[in-house]
Amino acid sequence: MTVRAARPTLTQLPSVTISPTLLIPWQKKHYFDPAARWRPFRRRAFVFWGETALFPLVHAFLAGCAADQDADYQYVFDLLGTELAANAIRHSRSGEPGGTFTLRVDRSTEGLTLTCRDHGLPGLHVWDIRDRSYLAPDPNGLRPEAEAGRGLALVDHLATRWGDNGLPTHRHVWFHLAYDLTGSAWTAA
Repeated sequence: MTVRAARPTLTQLPSVTISPTLLIPWQKKHYFDPAARWRPFRRRAFVFWGETALFPLVHAFLAGCAADQDADYQYVFDLLGTELAANAIRHSRSGEPGGTFTLRVDRSTEGLTLTCRDHGLPGLHVWDIRDRSYLAPDPNGLRPEAEAGRGLALVDHLATRWGDNGLPTHRHVWFHLAYDLTGSAWTAA
């Protein structure tokens, strides 16, 4: 009879520092450096591991995409983008071991559109094109006493417009943020 040693938990593992060059290909390192010479782009996309420990990279990616905008725009874009990334990790198979999610930013003359593609609901492996389940924000999500539901409520409140593909097996949640923040409650604040 073979006895297996128990696998260490995450808190039992030693702290390790990893160079970003191991995670980011050299061709895309300017995506993560808002101080780099700004390069015009139509579309940028990057696949992230489904680990909250890598959120500094998510912030850097979003900052690099909005680097040519003012501070308010950059703040709102980062807030909404990290919210979609956190939802992908928390509520989809993207947060399971080995999971990933993709952030794609499309630039237009009106603003930036960010799409977060995840790997769908845990336990849901059968796909049927007729299965549609569109996301809706929690109507109480922005109340101070709310314990959950803030994410999509923030997106609904602060994005110019937003939506999703309705497919729970591989969700694509997106928002558009106009450069002048038109349609965003941020301008009313």
